[in-house]
Amino acid sequence: MKLFIDTANIDEIKKAHSYGVLDGVTTNPTLLSKEKNDPVSQLKKICEVVKGPVSAEVMSQHAEGMVKEAKPLAEISPNIVIKIPCTIEGLMAAKELTSLGVKTNLTLCFSSSQALLVAKAGAAFVSPFVGRLDDISTEGMDLVSDIKLIYSNYSISTEIIVASIRHPIHFLESARIGADIATVPFSVIEKLMKHPLTDIGIKRFVDDWDRLNKELNN
Repeated sequence: MKLFIDTANIDEIKKAHSYGVLDGVTTNPTLLSKEKNDPVSQLKKICEVVKGPVSAEVMSQHAEGMVKEAKPLAEISPNIVIKIPCTIEGLMAAKELTSLGVKTNLTLCFSSSQALLVAKAGAAFVSPFVGRLDDISTEGMDLVSDIKLIYSNYSISTEIIVASIRHPIHFLESARIGADIATVPFSVIEKLMKHPLTDIGIKRFVDDWDRLNKELNN
């Protein structure tokens, strides 16, 4: 399973990239607004760090406007993927952009039917939001399982990006289900390598080694 980071913060992206595990980046208008920088300039900086897919979202609610916004965004870098909402207008925009050779990520997916239709329209990626479903007392990971089953039934090549990940369990369940990608906040990426028994084991080894050296030097 590929690991994307869900942020527009350059420092977080560089740090995650330095770990050697980062495959791509997802951004959205909220994340970009937090950086207090021109969005295009920020996306250019991100693409200089990460050579994998970088999602950039359009703001128009109509297909024509989505396509118009997408074209200059796609020119930022070859690895830019245009993020479009899972709506009827988004379907039409995805179809046109795909015909132009522009990859799309259909976002805010909350149903299997949405996921199937966006795949038929040519989306390169679909992003089910598991955390937001959990927020309304619905099992978000069940949606990922359903999409995975449907895509497998019909050999659909659209990649599943598990989004709105809130904690390491979401990440682990994504891998168990067989999702293609999990896009994860930086705070969760760091938690993935944390385990109290690892810390206890390291401390014990260091303490025992120090004790031995003291005994040998006395």
